[in-house]
Amino acid sequence: MAEAIRNIEAAIAGVTPDAFEADWRSRWLVERGLEIVSEASRHLPPAMKARHAAVPWRKVAGIGNVLRHEYHRVAPPILWALLQQDLPALRDAVEAEIAAIRAGPEG
Repeated sequence: MAEAIRNIEAAIAGVTPDAFEADWRSRWLVERGLEIVSEASRHLPPAMKARHAAVPWRKVAGIGNVLRHEYHRVAPPILWALLQQDLPALRDAVEAEIAAIRAGPEG
């Protein structure tokens, strides 16, 4: 999940919304990354999700279904908004959990 988020962020670093919309390769990379993030989110423990209530977990899980089954409805501006509004909170939650695991039980 963390790697997929890093890859998504790298793909859109310095990119404008118009450039994102015009570049199908970037959109496909972002869509695939979001599918991975979505699927991984379905396997996270409820306690972790509760610790990070700012993350719209249902939305994170649901975007994978949209990308897989309703891909024709996915508009670049919607993806862009998701990347700008929801991805940072998700990244922060994942990084916090990774840091807690690395710190161990005494952390």
